[in-house]
Amino acid sequence: MNSATYARRNLSRRKGRTILTVIATAVAVLIFCAIRTVDVNFMAAVDDAMADRIATRHKVSITMQLPKRYIDDVRGIPGVTKATWGNWFDAKDPKERIPFFQGLAVDHESWFDVYDDMVVDPAQLAEWKTTPSGVIIGDKLAELFQVKPGDKLTISSGIYPGDWEFKVIGIYMPSRRTVDRNSVILRWDFLNNDPRAELVKDQIGWILTRIGGNSSSAEMSRAIDKLFDERDDQTVTMSERAFNLSFMGAFAAVLTAFDLVSIVILLIMTLILANTLAMSVRERTNEYGVLRAIGFPPKSIFGFIVGESLLLATLGGLLGCVLTYVLINLMLGPWLESGPMATMFPYFRTPPRVMALAMGLALALGLLAGLLPARRAAKLKVTDALRRVD
Repeated sequence: MNSATYARRNLSRRKGRTILTVIATAVAVLIFCAIRTVDVNFMAAVDDAMADRIATRHKVSITMQLPKRYIDDVRGIPGVTKATWGNWFDAKDPKERIPFFQGLAVDHESWFDVYDDMVVDPAQLAEWKTTPSGVIIGDKLAELFQVKPGDKLTISSGIYPGDWEFKVIGIYMPSRRTVDRNSVILRWDFLNNDPRAELVKDQIGWILTRIGGNSSSAEMSRAIDKLFDERDDQTVTMSERAFNLSFMGAFAAVLTAFDLVSIVILLIMTLILANTLAMSVRERTNEYGVLRAIGFPPKSIFGFIVGESLLLATLGGLLGCVLTYVLINLMLGPWLESGPMATMFPYFRTPPRVMALAMGLALALGLLAGLLPARRAAKLKVTDALRRVD
């Protein structure tokens, strides 16, 4: 008789308790995977940033504007292959059907050259360049607004007063899964010429630059910032990864809280397994005495109990991973990607490495939970074990 066979037979004795323990472990694994999925997918845009794109903003804050003439200075720096600029429009749905989506006022001549991972039909792009009031929108946002090229789109802004009416010229598609698909891209010159934007006329929010293959982002960032060191409006330039990360600073505390919750969940799972094993060992103390009496050494008793703990953890971990795949990858993920939360989660899936980590932690904590009960049972004297009746 080996540990696996003994563990399987013992677990079938108290089926109700075994099922509840496996379910509790599975729920813990599911919650852990869900939390890690939020963390991983929230940071996906940061981790998937392009290495040859850098961003320049005002040194004081991203909310402060830069003179538009800076773009010509940046384009003149050796190593810069392409450069564009943008301004935050803070787009909103006047009817409040869609709670959040991104609105950007950009240079219509160069934006899609720098952001070539936003793919637009060449004919639509050419028409947009001749239509000041036109917009290009993401394919998912087009579905939410139920618009197509040629339709009118009315949005409001949290920065500029009134409603703004645009003509949908084209739909962009992502070439990478982490590209936001819920943005409205309008022309900066259209915004700049509108009286409602008079306070920021001829100013831009940030500059996005593509650099050559032989240039490092750190070197180019220093070169750009050095160029504006003596200007009234100084700059800070960083990699696209750091730029994206700066937008997520407000969520750092939330992500940290999520990590702490996941640790607590794992500790609870360990306690559940340890409690189940402690009850099981106490109920079978007399049986362990019989096994010792007929020749089983203490290490075999130890192995039986640890094997039972690992089997419980394995069953719970596998069930938790199956639930994760069904509930997140097949149900929640597609809903988030096509709904109003798609701006934050353009891609929401539990990666295999997260499920592998959850399974590994379940086994490790299952082993940990079984060590103390197994050690106590292995150290029992035969006479004491045979005398105990529970």
